[in-house]
Amino acid sequence: KTVVTASKDGSAKLWSAECGQCLQTLQHDDASIYSAVFSPDGLSVLTACADRSAKLWNAELGGEPLSFEGHGQRVLSATFSPDGGSVVTASLDGTARLWSIASGLCVGTLRGHQSSVLTAVFGFAV
Repeated sequence: KTVVTASKDGSAKLWSAECGQCLQTLQHDDASIYSAVFSPDGLSVLTACADRSAKLWNAELGGEPLSFEGHGQRVLSATFSPDGGSVVTASLDGTARLWSIASGLCVGTLRGHQSSVLTAVFGFAV
């Protein structure tokens, strides 16, 4: 069992839930990370960052992440679709954006809130 945490220090850390040992550090350059979640298959970590992006990391190897960029302000949350093929991000810019993991491109922008969008999640198919 593994837990992922996000920090203002610009890191996301993967921890053993059994012994509390840090297993991996995913270090962002200098921007706070507001949230971090595992992909449905547990192989990737998605982070929401103060630099107006979300980042997709290899949970085992770390390395250079895939960056989803296009928001006008900080990204507060980022989550996976149930099938793991898409990402939705929520931002202080008042929008949520839908992203294709395969292409890394924004495939839709959800507008209509009068203020910041704090979180966005996909529904699960019934």
